[in-house]
Amino acid sequence: MKTTRRVLLVALALAGPALAQTPAPQPTAVPPLPRVAIVTTAGTLTVEVEVKRAPITAANFLRYVDQKRLDGVSFYRIVKVGPEFGFVQFGPHTDAKKMLPPIKHEPTTQTGLSHTDGTLSVARLGVGTARGEFTISVGDQRRTLDAAPGVPGDGQGYAAFARIVDGRHVLVKILDTPVDPAKASNGAFKGEMPGTPVKIITARRETP
Repeated sequence: MKTTRRVLLVALALAGPALAQTPAPQPTAVPPLPRVAIVTTAGTLTVEVEVKRAPITAANFLRYVDQKRLDGVSFYRIVKVGPEFGFVQFGPHTDAKKMLPPIKHEPTTQTGLSHTDGTLSVARLGVGTARGEFTISVGDQRRTLDAAPGVPGDGQGYAAFARIVDGRHVLVKILDTPVDPAKASNGAFKGEMPGTPVKIITARRETP
């Protein structure tokens, strides 16, 4: 009996160092969110796309990027409420050939995202009509653009899906673009369209 106990203690003593040297399992690396560099005539905006929290809206935007449908489009609408407060809008606008089919609406109440400063969202008319027109909030726009019962219209707000992570000064420069008070688009956006719009040269994913 004593011999068996002695052998067991020796075996455990020899196994101890080996067990101590066994590496602990490493946590699975979480891939970073994709980033897109939007190169404009006013400078470069870098945006981080929320593919996890707003998968439908984010994938839609990335399709426009990957298919180069944003190359050459303009920031055709400027809504400046005050210094560094308002929003800008860009997209194919009247170029129907660059438009992809409409997507399902992802309200902020579902995604948990909000229209804080530098947030990108997709413009729409009715729920489920959003396509390739995108806005960028300058300043906190949660009160008017997030989904909420008190928001004018259907209360579903707009689908946020990305945010500016570099180049905010460029965003402010775009917001400050002078508008032509007489300019409109089929009777819409009068007083909100710039005389000389800032153009997007390229929009490309950044390499991780």
